[in-house]
Amino acid sequence: MLQVRGLHYRYPAATTPALVDFSLEARRGEILGLLGPNGAGKSTLVAHLAGLLQPAAGQIEFDGEALDDLRRRAPGCIAIAPQDFAFYPMLSVAENLRCFAAASRLSGTAARQAIARALAATRLEDFVATRVEHLSGGLKRRLNLAIALLPTPGLLVLDEPTVGVDPQSRAFLLETVRSLAASGMGVIYTSHYMEEIEAVADRVVIVDRGRVLRQGSLTELLAQARGQVELQLEAPLDADALAALAGEIEGQLEVAGVHLKLDLAATASPVAALARIEARGGRIREARFGRYSLERLFMNLTDTRLRDQ
Repeated sequence: MLQVRGLHYRYPAATTPALVDFSLEARRGEILGLLGPNGAGKSTLVAHLAGLLQPAAGQIEFDGEALDDLRRRAPGCIAIAPQDFAFYPMLSVAENLRCFAAASRLSGTAARQAIARALAATRLEDFVATRVEHLSGGLKRRLNLAIALLPTPGLLVLDEPTVGVDPQSRAFLLETVRSLAASGMGVIYTSHYMEEIEAVADRVVIVDRGRVLRQGSLTELLAQARGQVELQLEAPLDADALAALAGEIEGQLEVAGVHLKLDLAATASPVAALARIEARGGRIREARFGRYSLERLFMNLTDTRLRDQ
């Protein structure tokens, strides 16, 4: 449905580009999880999808048509629910929906039907007369989503849709997103909450410094990741044994006394690694093996330094 190919963009005052040869695709009926630290380029991509920025190079197509051309005919083909609340707090829920329905070029019966669908999808029917400034954080997030659903978009972009909500509201929002995808809508879901991406995404794209680092299904991404073995020995290995192991094991070896940590290459066998340790005199008291979680893969790819912007 959506194809982004070779997108490049640099802000006028910036010394480095915000997007570099950036490519991805989103499909109907699929939730695409978009992960990246602050400054990775996620917001710049969303701004391009919203029509707020024009690419310096590259293409954005929707069903094979240039997005700018399609947007002139069908401005609601892509809808965005931003991280910041995008409504008028002094108006009621119903007044906000009528206002944004008009902005989506809906009127009369079409507007009433769209508002009814959006209210039902977000379960806001009991709050239509409530002024938005009096709503809880979870209800405000649901209104943000309801507004985005008014034009019945083919692709819905959700930017941190559960920030500041209680667990019940988060669970409802995630289930709503699944239902929208099941109905055939494409969804791009950006979040810093790895567990949410793991819970809802069919495919994941990890980005940093304007580039796509990895993409694929969660199973595919984690299958490419290193395995880890953590060991406790009966006694420390001597320096010669450790030096030999460093050259024999496919991966990285960290040693702290009797505790060993192995970051194995994706193709390495943990059984073979244990056998080599025993062959070098290591008496294993305890061993634990596991694969990277999405969070650990993300941190490994993007490094652990703080990103303040």
